[in-house]
Amino acid sequence: MKSLYKILLITILVGAFTSCQKDSRPNYQYMPNMYEPVGYEAYGEYEVFPNEQEAMLPAEGTIARGMSAYDYKNTEDDYQAAKANLVSPLDSTQVDLERGKVLYDIYCGICHGNKGAGQGTLAKREKILGIPSYADAGRAITEGSIYHVIYYGRNSMGSYASQLSEEERWQVTAYVEKLKTDLEK
Repeated sequence: MKSLYKILLITILVGAFTSCQKDSRPNYQYMPNMYEPVGYEAYGEYEVFPNEQEAMLPAEGTIARGMSAYDYKNTEDDYQAAKANLVSPLDSTQVDLERGKVLYDIYCGICHGNKGAGQGTLAKREKILGIPSYADAGRAITEGSIYHVIYYGRNSMGSYASQLSEEERWQVTAYVEKLKTDLEK
């Protein structure tokens, strides 16, 4: 009799497990929203946006993560203001001249030369003409003017704001100032 109960119990358990299996539809999924996201078209109209906007604009006055506000515009007046007032936020312990040199060699040395004398490879090959030395008497450059020129570009030099982060621009600025003092000696 005991063996009959055991056989009956095993039959019921096997039947319960196999009856839940249906090959025509998938089994239950635990939290399917985690791996089956809802796809949205970039500029479609959806209920999740208030007032049926196409896309939400960032809040006014906000700055993207990893960025900071640069208060000077690409004008001659703001260039002069940056030249007079803008100072590096890096203190002497944060300035890394070796890193500044690496970045300078990558982005600036091809035109300005590795010593800042305006004799880079492109200047020697006469591809770009009129690149002044950092030590020219008529060029009173400051860290603010260097940063502003890296940020916006000037004359035939383009902007490097998209290639260098804010901290990297200040490292290059510190290295350019070092080159300037080395040339003036």
